[in-house]
Amino acid sequence: MSNHYSAANLKFPGDDARLDFTDLFVFASPDDPDKTVLVADMNPYTTGMSAMPPFLMKSGFHPDGIYRINIDTDGDAQADAAFTFVFSELVDGRQVGTAYFATGPGAREPEPSGEVLITDTPVGFDDAAQPVAAGPVRLFVGVRSDPFFADADGSFHGFAWTGQDAFADRNILSIVLEVPNEMLSPKPEIGVWVSVSVRRGGAIVQVDRGGHPTINPFVSPNNTKNEYNSRQPVDDVANYLDIWSKFLQTNGGYSADDARAAALIVLPDILRYDRSRPVEYPNGRSLTGDAFSARFAWMSNGKIGSQGLKPHDDLLAEFPYLGVPNVYPV
Repeated sequence: MSNHYSAANLKFPGDDARLDFTDLFVFASPDDPDKTVLVADMNPYTTGMSAMPPFLMKSGFHPDGIYRINIDTDGDAQADAAFTFVFSELVDGRQVGTAYFATGPGAREPEPSGEVLITDTPVGFDDAAQPVAAGPVRLFVGVRSDPFFADADGSFHGFAWTGQDAFADRNILSIVLEVPNEMLSPKPEIGVWVSVSVRRGGAIVQVDRGGHPTINPFVSPNNTKNEYNSRQPVDDVANYLDIWSKFLQTNGGYSADDARAAALIVLPDILRYDRSRPVEYPNGRSLTGDAFSARFAWMSNGKIGSQGLKPHDDLLAEFPYLGVPNVYPV
């Protein structure tokens, strides 16, 4: 998994697939080098691998959910800009969303705030869905083919790779933005992470978050996963540096100093991207990079070899780049 099923006991955060953030990709636009593509994927309800019974899963975005792409421009692990999305109820196969863009303190407010980029934009549930203009941003919201590829079975059985991609022909809900670079930051370096919150009992509760792939599902002990999802990146070094350094010493045979350096690659849990350099994880993340293999090489200090899978062959050359929805499963 990347960030699929990141709650305790291989469940969805908040016991709801619609609140499950699965993946983040950040790369230069193939169409315009002065723009950056941000991809945030959610709701892996079609994968069938969660411990959650299928009858409890629902398509669409959660109508009480708050989905946010956070941008750190000064390296302090706090949001300086944010794209926030909220959605209506799914009724008769139709759902619409509103997108906001906030900067400064507004980017850190739990409530959606800032400039409204677009309202009542339809969520696409089939291959006819099209991008829309949301102010200066090109936006796509809808079901797409999950680009993540991973030999999940092999990772659960001693890294004896099987050659089977558990995420082939699966669907997710995707929010894809193509953003002018100056809207993100005048400097080339940014940090990006996704957070998902839900309105519950009159409060806004964060239930999922992440920047780097395959972190919380594999690195955090089961009894700490939900707490991890509720916390903020600004506190990650204080909360996890010692714990994860010891984890890397034990599992990867790192020296103490090397383990600390390796832990700081993913702490805080913010995906760093310098647009003046080529995209290759952990500098941003492309749709074709093998982040699953990279994570276990990191965990094992290079002792675990590549899973040997190839990127999905349904990726598109044009925006929104993710393949059209798979017909099966529905």
